[in-house]
Amino acid sequence: MKPVYLFFIAFVLSLPTVAVEAADELPALLEITEWQVPWGGRPRDPGVAPDGAVWFCGQEGNYIGRLQPGSGEMRRYAVPAGSHPHNLIVDAQGQVWYAGNRNAHIGRLDPATGDIRQYAMPESVNDPHTLAFNQQGDIWFTAQFSNVIGYLDTETGDVRTIPVETPDARPYGIKMDSDNRPWIVLLGTNRLATVDPGKFTLQEIELPDDIMRPRRLEIDADDTIWFVDYAGGRLGHYDPTADSFEEWYMPGGEDGRPYTVRQLHPWHPDLQKALVLEEVQVAIALRLRVVHRMLSGGIA
Repeated sequence: MKPVYLFFIAFVLSLPTVAVEAADELPALLEITEWQVPWGGRPRDPGVAPDGAVWFCGQEGNYIGRLQPGSGEMRRYAVPAGSHPHNLIVDAQGQVWYAGNRNAHIGRLDPATGDIRQYAMPESVNDPHTLAFNQQGDIWFTAQFSNVIGYLDTETGDVRTIPVETPDARPYGIKMDSDNRPWIVLLGTNRLATVDPGKFTLQEIELPDDIMRPRRLEIDADDTIWFVDYAGGRLGHYDPTADSFEEWYMPGGEDGRPYTVRQLHPWHPDLQKALVLEEVQVAIALRLRVVHRMLSGGIA
């Protein structure tokens, strides 16, 4: 088995923006610490618990993993057969919620016991994909090939769904704004989407270029939307108030395949800016997409 690693990236610059003019300049901007994952299984989508532990999905290996960054100790937690978790988030109590991407459930893992409670999806949802907490601790989620946006009441276990009107839109990344409203990128088309949580209605917003395919997004302190154009190699920005777009080509150009954009954690208020990971330059080069930011010696 080929070795698989977790990588933590420590940013050593404190600039208004992070610019990379060429791929060979990347090491000058970053320090990388790596831990080998003994179980392989395509580790991805990390989440940080209140105690500083880093949780991650072993999507192909069908497990949830936990890394203690200080000691490097790892633990593997089994999940129900066929789950193949794609994404996870950690709540304020340290409970780990994951998307059972291939057997239609969202799971809650208790780290103390390893026990898992499964929340079954309705018949219209086969593949819960990416999760986001709202301000009440309930979960909005995407289901990419089911073509729906979902909402899980974490107290009752009730699930509601909203179909995406555009066929094969492939809802992918999801984030919450300060008004408790989810925003979604639709990878199968050139659109963003948002849900009015009061009316439970969905609005689609067309991007300015037909070939754009947004994959992940981030929302900044002004509630403007940053997203990566996976098909066109661009970073995009949408201001909902002005209904205006901006876009910039990534250093890798049209073939850069940027996968995700992340805002640095609010624990670091001087470093609130977007970070883009280019799949060609970072994720594919390192052969994984589990990247966790560490800034100024702290965990982001």
